[in-house]
Amino acid sequence: MRLLIADDDKDIARVLTALFEHDHYSVDAVSNGNDAYDYASGGDYDGLVLDIMMPGMDGIEVLKKLRAEGVTTPVLLLTARSEVEDRVNGLDAGADDYLPKPFAANELLARVRAMLRRKEQYRADTLEFEGMALNLSTFELSFGPESIRLVSREFQMLQLLMQAPGTVVSTEQFMERIWGWDSDVDVSIVWVYISNLRKKIEKLGAPVGIRAVRGVGYCLEKGTKAS
Repeated sequence: MRLLIADDDKDIARVLTALFEHDHYSVDAVSNGNDAYDYASGGDYDGLVLDIMMPGMDGIEVLKKLRAEGVTTPVLLLTARSEVEDRVNGLDAGADDYLPKPFAANELLARVRAMLRRKEQYRADTLEFEGMALNLSTFELSFGPESIRLVSREFQMLQLLMQAPGTVVSTEQFMERIWGWDSDVDVSIVWVYISNLRKKIEKLGAPVGIRAVRGVGYCLEKGTKAS
């Protein structure tokens, strides 16, 4: 899952980024409304966390503009304002939820999880393919009685692959969805994590593999050997 955080307080943005990354999200962070709009309108995000009081466009202006252009990405407004009128304005502008500062970290995470579930009406806690299961709550990969816990990037990559088995996920999609636009990480990191995933799948004995499509990307297939 990929989130965009927009907050002009860079300390808060850093804390939120660390909080969500620890909870296995991929995160981009910006500090003004203009960048928030540019990223949200041009990027493939599962959810947006917008502060209302930002330089440039404020959070509600960003939200209104996105909704007017047909962008349906779920939005949680995060702000120091707590008056009923402010909450009503935010929700009427198209926000999915509203959380005033200060807030408890666990409540923020829970609200974002609930928001993302509503996006798809229902999101199963487990993805399955050929008897191999990925638990979206515990980040464990299992086959039969065997299970193994995945680290954050492994989990996010395998989640993308298991959401559409047989469909090629490009290296560029992995980089954008997991490391983000602004990352200076070399694209070879994708192969490193694919290699780690292959080893863990093989260790479980699952009858699936990750096939490399030369020059394009990778896909999850039944009985595929690493290549």
